[in-house]
Amino acid sequence: MRVIDLRSDTVTKASEAMRKAMMEAEVGDDVFGEDPTVNKLEETVAGILGKEAALFVPTGTMGNQICIKVHTLPGQEVMCDWNCHIFNYEAGAASMLAGVQLKPIMGNDGIITAEQVEQFINDDDIHHAHTRLIALENTHNRGGGIVFPLDEIRKIREVAERNRIPMHLDGARLFNAVHYSGVSAKEYAKYFESVMICLSKGLGAPVGSVVAGSKVFIDQARCVRKAYGGGMRQAGVIAAGGLFALENNIGRLKIDHNRAAQLAEAIARLKPFHLDVGKVHTNIIIFNIKDERMMADDVVNRLESAGVHSIEFDKKRVRLVTHLDLTDTDIRETIHIFEKLFS
Repeated sequence: MRVIDLRSDTVTKASEAMRKAMMEAEVGDDVFGEDPTVNKLEETVAGILGKEAALFVPTGTMGNQICIKVHTLPGQEVMCDWNCHIFNYEAGAASMLAGVQLKPIMGNDGIITAEQVEQFINDDDIHHAHTRLIALENTHNRGGGIVFPLDEIRKIREVAERNRIPMHLDGARLFNAVHYSGVSAKEYAKYFESVMICLSKGLGAPVGSVVAGSKVFIDQARCVRKAYGGGMRQAGVIAAGGLFALENNIGRLKIDHNRAAQLAEAIARLKPFHLDVGKVHTNIIIFNIKDERMMADDVVNRLESAGVHSIEFDKKRVRLVTHLDLTDTDIRETIHIFEKLFS
């Protein structure tokens, strides 16, 4: 039985063409700045995002945490959404590594507003942690892959500038947002002092993320990367996979979005579930279980037994993610399995 893995877009395997590019990559010692493939990847990402410089890092979490460390001092705070990746899935790293606290704000599907940001910025009272950074996520994972509205980003930026607070973008799936909205990556990025993108999610590289910002910022980030254990040597072997992904896999993200929409429409028709298909912007589907007799682990286990892997997001929600290792046949078979199990 073929397993249809919808747990995440991180489960993809490098294609033969990507593996060939990695095998043939020109390499050097990146800690000395001498790996030409890493250098090319960093220059490419900086150009795409309209930033002066960029830095290759092993993971998205490390990328986010490096940025937090560079932007802040111990005892300060970072404002973010309650459901964001930095708050929920990075193992408390901001407090552990940077010595800062996170201030989570209750957004709507991961989207916080400029009014909320202004309301929750701390004043100069000595009892309060100094609000030093605003972190947004686009697309928003726990928001169901929803795209952060550009107009709201602009408004938040105005608040940030009035209060002299820098902004960081967790753009792990930024190129999914680009495809949905038609807004360029450079346009999104210009409102943020630092941006992190992942190469190992929808783009299909086996490992790696990139942080971008000003040259001064990236020089500082390079020092923090070394301190956090992220300095790699002949890293061009993996950087080549990221370059291949940027050159070949951005344009096909619309296929993942279309397949997610097709699957979401089928799930929304099933009585045990609730799903607003209008909120399925990109490649992530999160559906609610309205049947009181059914829990998320029941759904996940039943799907598993039929050959479909999914994720229990909480007690009454399940997540599915489309990606480049799936086919149209996989989507049709998944719909058939859902209808067979839950009609």
